[in-house]
Amino acid sequence: MRPPSGSGAGGAAVPPLRIGNASGFYGDRFSAMREMLTGGELDVLTGDYLAELTLLILGRDRLKDPSRGYAKTFLRQLEDCLGIAHERGVKVVANAGGLNPAGLAAAVRELAARLGVPVRVAHVEGDDLGERFPGALTAHAYLGGGGIAACLSAGADVVVTGRVTDAALVSGSAAAHFGWGPTEYDRLAGAVTAGHVLECGTQATGGNYAFFAEHGPTSVRHPGFPLAEIHQDGSAVITKHDGTGGFVDVGTVTAQLLYETQGARYAGPDVTVRLDTATLTQEGPDRVRVDSVRGEAPPPALKVGLTRLGGFRNEVVFVLTGLDVEAKAALVRTQIEDALGRAESRPAELRWELARTDRADAATEETASALLRLVARDPDADAVGRALSGAAVELALGSYPGFHVTAPPGKGAPYGVFEAAYVDRSGVAHVAVLPDGERRPVPSGAGTLVLEDVPPPPLPEPLPPGPTRRAPLGLVAGARSGDKGGDANVGVWARTDDAWRWLAHALTVERFRELLPECADLTVVRHDLPNLRALNFVVEGLLGEGVAARARFDPQAKGLGEWLRARHLDIPEVLL
Repeated sequence: MRPPSGSGAGGAAVPPLRIGNASGFYGDRFSAMREMLTGGELDVLTGDYLAELTLLILGRDRLKDPSRGYAKTFLRQLEDCLGIAHERGVKVVANAGGLNPAGLAAAVRELAARLGVPVRVAHVEGDDLGERFPGALTAHAYLGGGGIAACLSAGADVVVTGRVTDAALVSGSAAAHFGWGPTEYDRLAGAVTAGHVLECGTQATGGNYAFFAEHGPTSVRHPGFPLAEIHQDGSAVITKHDGTGGFVDVGTVTAQLLYETQGARYAGPDVTVRLDTATLTQEGPDRVRVDSVRGEAPPPALKVGLTRLGGFRNEVVFVLTGLDVEAKAALVRTQIEDALGRAESRPAELRWELARTDRADAATEETASALLRLVARDPDADAVGRALSGAAVELALGSYPGFHVTAPPGKGAPYGVFEAAYVDRSGVAHVAVLPDGERRPVPSGAGTLVLEDVPPPPLPEPLPPGPTRRAPLGLVAGARSGDKGGDANVGVWARTDDAWRWLAHALTVERFRELLPECADLTVVRHDLPNLRALNFVVEGLLGEGVAARARFDPQAKGLGEWLRARHLDIPEVLL
């Protein structure tokens, strides 16, 4: 990394920081690290390996072996790429340390010694608050980028962290590069915004994008990973290496900005970003400028992600073919519940879902069939294991005609529960462990601001009355959805000013509930983001106890936005 030649407020201009991403989750494309290091120029390469579900997985790994708890894939990638990064002068910053950043740092040093690559390794710790939350499998505060900045400023070539915010990998690197202070909120907000766009990898370059088909059938066959050119004022250009697949446009960046966010204030441990101030401009092919982002002091509390083992779950999917699907479903449901009622231990929770995938007069047996899914959960493994498998298998010759299941139920599998807590930031010991072993405390920040919702902005003038046509919402609006614990968010955006004038008035909370009946009885909050021509809906409680509990058909709400786009409503013909 180039040394800073002046801080953000003054001094000589500092060259832009070219920072890339090579991982959006634990299990992402293994070759991405090599692709990013060899595909073009970089100063820093980041990787996000953590998610709510990942921490549960790592927590269970640590139960088996206390020396584990970090993302092993990262080490395998480094074995292939550490020499390349060193030769090219690219710093590597990743949260792959998970529950054991010190252990991963030691493993990286051992790997570097074995490979003969002279790199300086540092790590960040202090996020583990397990002692404060007895009974939790994992309890980790979301730290900011200060520790990363301290490690890089001390000359680290590789920095591994535990639970920092995903965007902190970028903002901490930018703070070190430009010498930003902790109260340069606008600059930090710009870097956090860029980090939020990069953190999910190829979701910024055409992956999971609503309008991918417009770019041709092969456009996202192998999308390149994204990078940002961050400038001293905090503005950034989102792009990718030349010659790589996928595409970067205002739509892909808008979609990722809306992903897993809530209101106009996007709170983090270093800065609260005002998403409603961001301006996106298509600067050229595969180049989107993000600027004008304003920042505010962060909230006084840090978020803590808690996971715990919730019990055991099992499921069985009954295939219902042909006629009388509803009657067949009712019969097998009654039979299963009667059998479980006679068992020594009945599951505490049974959840039934009938998916009418069948068609009338179907040309294939599969398209003539519906699926009845039963999910059972209980603190006792036997209640969802032997009891459920026995009840299902014993019906094979005495239930509805055509009885069969997609797979016989096996043993009960453990599931986890995620929840969030909040602690005062001053009580969390954020520590940068520098390459020479010095333990440097990271200050908790100079000031804070209690988080409040932004007053609703004025809506644009509605479109004049005119003829309408019944059509899918997705013809005029994009969407991306995701999870935050038990809540889901659906970001919806328009691509033209006229479409925004219609969308802002047409897609009310009431209409949203009508279009997505699963949300009808839940609290739904709409946030307006006119600069992005976007609406962000937060659906509270849709996902129950979170993705790790896997209680819903789509436990992370990944398809919720696409379901919304597929729903029909009256759309002005001028937009179609």
